[in-house]
Amino acid sequence: MADLLSWLFFFLPFMAVAAIAVLAVVGIGVGVVCPRVLAYLYMAIFFAFNSTSYGSLSLFATGGVYSRGSGLLLFPLVLWCVLGAWCCARASAAFAGQAPPACTLRPWFGGWLVLLVLHVGAALASGVKVAAALAPSGFTNIAWMAPPIFLLLLTFRTRAHAIELMRFIMLAGLARALFGLVRWAALGGDPNNVYANRNAIPIKLTFFDINDSLLCCLALTIAVLHLVRPGVGAAPSPRPATAWLALAWCTLLATSLCILLSYRRTAWIGLALAGLVIAWRFPWRRRLQLLALGLPPLALAIGVLLARRFAQSSQQGLNRLVYDMQSRQFGAESERVLELKLALADFLAHPLTGIGAWGRYAGFEHISWQANPDGGLFVHSGVLHIALKAGLPGLVLLAGLAWACMRASRAALAPDPTGVTGVTGDRHARGACLALASAGVAGLAFMLPDILVGTPVPQVRTTQMLAICMALPFIALQAGRTARQPGRGSDTAACRPAAPLPVAVPP
Repeated sequence: MADLLSWLFFFLPFMAVAAIAVLAVVGIGVGVVCPRVLAYLYMAIFFAFNSTSYGSLSLFATGGVYSRGSGLLLFPLVLWCVLGAWCCARASAAFAGQAPPACTLRPWFGGWLVLLVLHVGAALASGVKVAAALAPSGFTNIAWMAPPIFLLLLTFRTRAHAIELMRFIMLAGLARALFGLVRWAALGGDPNNVYANRNAIPIKLTFFDINDSLLCCLALTIAVLHLVRPGVGAAPSPRPATAWLALAWCTLLATSLCILLSYRRTAWIGLALAGLVIAWRFPWRRRLQLLALGLPPLALAIGVLLARRFAQSSQQGLNRLVYDMQSRQFGAESERVLELKLALADFLAHPLTGIGAWGRYAGFEHISWQANPDGGLFVHSGVLHIALKAGLPGLVLLAGLAWACMRASRAALAPDPTGVTGVTGDRHARGACLALASAGVAGLAFMLPDILVGTPVPQVRTTQMLAICMALPFIALQAGRTARQPGRGSDTAACRPAAPLPVAVPP
């Protein structure tokens, strides 16, 4: 028995390498024949796996799947898999004679890649290791947003693809929300509960990771567009199937409750911003109805949860939302404000180049949560983080990405010459494309608070989820253009999606 175990342990690494090689070959084959399968696997990973252990009491908490392979491979293995999936999708499109889809984000991501290469060169010239310059604490995750965006654009080209993707996001959000609510009700909630574990606040969370709330927001937006059916002046659209109506109602209730019970201030404010985006998609009368029906219960729920979370705070009203950002009349300054001031001072001292992707801002030792090996490598503001690490060139490239995404979103949501909707094609196509575009814009609006006062840039999952949101308006535009020619851009017959799902079409 001992000899058998010794031989097993001896051959185990070789067996693992052989299994990985077989899986890689199978994955390449599947990706070339039907790249949408790899796209769904990619989204399923980032939808399902938590990315943070902050607040956990576990002694061996790690970054999970998002940190595997980041040592020898410089980047996490999951990112290399995303890059490989994009290569398979590109090869599949080339075999099918399809040109790469147009995307105004391409030159800006090219700029990020050039900037990253320049920082790596500067690091080598300064005696800094390449691994430090390419660490997630810099801005490499911004450059890694390009492969998933172009992967999704290559694989979701047609009306049927858009409907299929819309279904997948809504069902994934519903499943994730139900998991969070069941765990919250029966299993004590998310173990990564910084409020209970470190601040002794007796509350339970559905999800501490903001990305789970973002997924719920995407699903919620699609569910609302299923349920709200304003008149459009044309013949009324077919009534959605009863099963999908029931799923939409369940999604609306479960996802909104899941976001509220996350107890994250950025999630609450983001939900309100996403609600404004959703309401903006309807005529002003329906808009007022939605706001009148949605805002009072939302404000009441946030007020009750606000009182529970900040019961120990001496602040009153909305001041409790920013209790840790307010300056004190006497005593030490808030650490959150001090962190921003120290980082801003370093940016102003190096406005053109920043402190480098590997740099640490001066004075980080005075911040309690920076007293660790990663101290000074990140700051609680995505915009300031980019300014600090990449200087004005980084801010220009960030603004370029935002501008290109805003233009695509406006084109996807704007009314067409017929005054019906922003994309061409039949009514099913317009509904699916509007749902995807609206979900993407609502998701980006939801993440605005986290981008401004959170730490999205160093997080692999957050940047990849932002990439998915950015891709949705471009997918909507692309699918809308091909809606009149369902055969164009489709994959092989074995990969053909199911029949279209009727959806509501707001003007």
